[in-house]
Amino acid sequence: MFIQIIQGQVSDPAALKARLDEWQETLAPGATGWLGSTGGVTGDGTFFGIVRFSTEQSAQANSGRPQQGEWWASVEPLLSNVEFQNCVETLTFGKGGSDQAGFVQIMQGRVKDAAALKAFNDAHEADFENFRDDVIGGVTALHGDGGYTDIIYFTSEAEAREGEKQEMSEEMVAMMGEMMSLYEGEPTYYDIKEPWLHSPK
Repeated sequence: MFIQIIQGQVSDPAALKARLDEWQETLAPGATGWLGSTGGVTGDGTFFGIVRFSTEQSAQANSGRPQQGEWWASVEPLLSNVEFQNCVETLTFGKGGSDQAGFVQIMQGRVKDAAALKAFNDAHEADFENFRDDVIGGVTALHGDGGYTDIIYFTSEAEAREGEKQEMSEEMVAMMGEMMSLYEGEPTYYDIKEPWLHSPK
């Protein structure tokens, strides 16, 4: 799976959401290899658009469509300080990206060793299947320069907050400690309380 991340400050969230809904209706049917999109705006006006494609080639083909360029030209004025991340290396746990989520949390930071993180994810894939009832699943996008973006899909914010209070087993505490040792420092957290979720019809 290939993931493109668009991140920036948005001046008019409602107008931006309308543009994304328009993409879903008019451009999504012709986007070969498009698997789904997660979007939304945090409390401080930071927009995230996480777009999943089956391959990098599919994403490039979509970007090369004239109608895609026209659509982006209508979106660009709504954003400032825009950053793009094109992520060839991605990891999935649980059900991955889900349109059933009522709350999405994004974490960004740096990883010490991407290969070790991928090996850990492969070794513990089954352990995360039923990690918590409020966690549907998630994806990790490796930026290629040591940076990463985690996107975690929860049933709801209220259930996520309750889940955070649950006491973990000794085995899970040890496993989480091993995982956190693969990262550098503390991540930056972004909460999307009203996620915009799209997938092929």
